[in-house]
Amino acid sequence: MAAIPGVVRMADVSAREQAPGRGVRGWIGRHQLVAFFALAYAWSWAWWAPLVLGAGGAVLLVLGGFGPLVAAWAVTVLAGDPVRDWARAIARWRAPARWWAWALGLPVLLYAVVNAVLVALGREVDWSLALERAPAYLAGLAFVAVLGGGLEEPGWRGFALPRLQERLGPLRATALLGLLWGVWHVPLYGPLGFVVPLVLAFFYTPLYNRTGSVLLCVLLHASFTPAQDHLVLLGAEPVHTGLLDTVDLVLFGTYAGAALLVVALTRGRLGAARPRR
Repeated sequence: MAAIPGVVRMADVSAREQAPGRGVRGWIGRHQLVAFFALAYAWSWAWWAPLVLGAGGAVLLVLGGFGPLVAAWAVTVLAGDPVRDWARAIARWRAPARWWAWALGLPVLLYAVVNAVLVALGREVDWSLALERAPAYLAGLAFVAVLGGGLEEPGWRGFALPRLQERLGPLRATALLGLLWGVWHVPLYGPLGFVVPLVLAFFYTPLYNRTGSVLLCVLLHASFTPAQDHLVLLGAEPVHTGLLDTVDLVLFGTYAGAALLVVALTRGRLGAARPRR
């Protein structure tokens, strides 16, 4: 990826990882990704453990969600990397309008496709519900961006993604990050909870690679969550009727098909510049 102001300079990170260092700080400096994922999982799963056991409530859910953010900040500090470089990407808002449209409009577009497919399959979609549910959708977007899952993004995309891409390239890095991001959700969503994040990761990488903006990744996350809650426009019938019903299969098929299209259109680079030879 071309140099973008506010993006962590991976050459500097690599130099620190190869520096000898001593003690805990030295180990973290040399193993930043291992330390990040270990701390993110430990923080989140510790807060979510009571939820798995049927205790606790929304406060524990929210606190657990800060795991990736806390881990990214802690590893950055302990490794001796500039926090300012990491934080700049979180606040970076200058980007072409098309990427703002990607962050705020892609989930809406995908759910329009989902509803169209459901109509083709004979389900009764009430398109007028889109306007009726718009306030709840916007409120959900605001909550997720400010206090909810959107705040995972300084960790997943702001910290882990550039480091993984440096080692694995964009395609494998996205697949691995998507898997680890998905498994992190398992205490909340069960054994199959990793599947959807694994696929959704392929929508975030081009956004980050082309803009260097973690803020836009936060907004994409904040757009997906209320879309899942409010934009399946089935009025007179329940949205979900079983473990894996028609709606779930259409949702996953739409996500997977769109992700494959992104991979194909970017020729596997997912917005990253080709390495110089």
